[in-house]
Amino acid sequence: MYDFTARGYNELHQEEQLKKLKTIKKHFQPQGLMLDLGAGTGISTFYSNSIALDKSFEMIRQFKGGKVVGDAINLPFKDNTFDSLICLTAFHNFSDFNKAIKEIKRVLKNHSSICITILKKSTNFTLIKKLLLSNLNLKEYDEEKDLILIGVTK
Repeated sequence: MYDFTARGYNELHQEEQLKKLKTIKKHFQPQGLMLDLGAGTGISTFYSNSIALDKSFEMIRQFKGGKVVGDAINLPFKDNTFDSLICLTAFHNFSDFNKAIKEIKRVLKNHSSICITILKKSTNFTLIKKLLLSNLNLKEYDEEKDLILIGVTK
């Protein structure tokens, strides 16, 4: 789906994503190695010690840093690999929300920083919010188009 729109993605969404990142940077302090899950073109992969992962080859190939083509429900990383995770406006695209949460918990170390945003107009907004809040220790921050969830793994 995103392979087709990859070339114009930044032109369409970069300003919106950068605005969101301003709010996020006030509350989210990633440590160590960070995974940008559903990274797209890597707009939100703003830390040098990061790996961007996206299912779309055409989107992720635009990112200049460390990148992996992969799926959120079967992450190609060992247990306890990452110290931080960011996932901006991508969660609603995952094919199985419960499996994605299980994979996030598997690849993150204890006390890892997490930032996940949920697109408010997503059909599954309420379900995704409920699942994330019940499975991860997250605090809510409201943003124009997304709900921002930030916290630390247990």
